[in-house]
Amino acid sequence: MLRLLIVDDSNIIRRRIERTCSASKFEVVGLASNGLEALSMVSRKDPHVVTMDLTMPKMDGIECVEKIMKRNSAIRILVVSALSDIETGILALEKGARGFLCKPFDDDQLKRALNELVEGLDV
Repeated sequence: MLRLLIVDDSNIIRRRIERTCSASKFEVVGLASNGLEALSMVSRKDPHVVTMDLTMPKMDGIECVEKIMKRNSAIRILVVSALSDIETGILALEKGARGFLCKPFDDDQLKRALNELVEGLDV
């Protein structure tokens, strides 16, 4: 099982990703509503994969991606954000994120994006 941390300030999005992933090869090990919570959980939960919103209070997704990558560059990060954030999404990819999924998304798009993200990952 791959350990998944879900980071989004929207409870609805967090729960939706959790529901979609619970029936697959992912074990959801944490739900964070901002970057500060996410960093704390990365240290405690040691996720293989993180879904990351970009626009959040306290610490945005860009800063959080950068800090996670400094701690553990093996973590695979999928940015899940609105199309209006595409330029910011590119910045997140430059900081170490490995994929981008635009909101709104459907369950199949999420599963496909996560599967591509973890392709070749040995756990």
